[in-house]
Amino acid sequence: MHTQTLELLSGSPGIRQTLQVLRFGAPGAGPKVYIQSALHADEVPAILVAQHLAQLLAQAEADGRVLGEIVLVPFANPIGLGQYLFGQHHGRFDVRDGGNFNRGYAELATQLAASVRPLLTNVVAHNTQVIRSAMAQAVEALTATTPTQDLKNKLLALAIDADVVLDLHCDTDAVMHLYALTPQAAIAEQLGAALGARAVLLATESGDSPFDEACTRPWFDLQRLLPEFPIDLACFGATVELRGETDTSHILAEQDAQGLCTFLAQRGVLSGVADAVRGPQCAPTPLSGSEPITAPHAGVVVFHRNPGERVVAGDVIADVVDALTGTVTPLRCKSDGLLYARCGSRWAVPGKRLAKIAGTSLARTGKLLSP
Repeated sequence: MHTQTLELLSGSPGIRQTLQVLRFGAPGAGPKVYIQSALHADEVPAILVAQHLAQLLAQAEADGRVLGEIVLVPFANPIGLGQYLFGQHHGRFDVRDGGNFNRGYAELATQLAASVRPLLTNVVAHNTQVIRSAMAQAVEALTATTPTQDLKNKLLALAIDADVVLDLHCDTDAVMHLYALTPQAAIAEQLGAALGARAVLLATESGDSPFDEACTRPWFDLQRLLPEFPIDLACFGATVELRGETDTSHILAEQDAQGLCTFLAQRGVLSGVADAVRGPQCAPTPLSGSEPITAPHAGVVVFHRNPGERVVAGDVIADVVDALTGTVTPLRCKSDGLLYARCGSRWAVPGKRLAKIAGTSLARTGKLLSP
């Protein structure tokens, strides 16, 4: 294992923040995998899983079982890790400007199309190399004036040429689930099976350019922009939601790290991993079919259903109790599906998302992810 330290742009004199990057295997020896944890810095179960994974990868490297290159960032957001306000950790948004740490990554496809067109041929492998090189150059040319933008650029530079990109998060109160691109449903289902995911949510564009899509969607977009050339979807990416924010069990973390290793073995990056592949626990569903249960007014939240439970249209998911009148407003789902996540707070404000259901009967449009 080689440890690399990257220093971030300082936002104030005397303040220094760094990224730790763990590297296993050898560049160019086989597929490259990039894994990062806790980009939303208050989603700490991902950090625990990364620590367990680092131990497994170090042993695999010592045994000569790393067949490619694996880059692991155990905590992807030192800025957010340090954001403590009034006794509470705030790691999802940058307190300087309110920006989401997992939104607004550079979208490269349009500029890449112009630069790579003269270099492409009818050979897929050649085109993959050309595009990867152009992507790396484009990210290297990105500039930053704030620590957060510098962080985003550095993370993207580490991942942009990878064959597999896994962004480890968690929800507030949830079962294991993940997000990926619709054209990569088969690989997403494979990853979901290895991790025991209860929901696999697919979209071609979820909105606001999250990290994983900044790595994967350029390939999809270039297929559309340059239809005269054969272009592979050469990067699989997924956002993995490691259950809820309080799920910091060593047993679960070891299980999840083993599941990630199983998936890496399936992708040809590790050898010697026990073949104990679980069958899928769910079929992939469209992210547009995910139904948010939203509070119509302020009040106390009383849940009737738990994460992991299957529901049918018309079921009461929660009540919102008006603090002024005592009026109870039952909130019913409109679709059949699996309740895969719900909020942690039991006080609702108007418009607050209280729960999310993976279904197939709805077809939402626009931005599909939570803010």
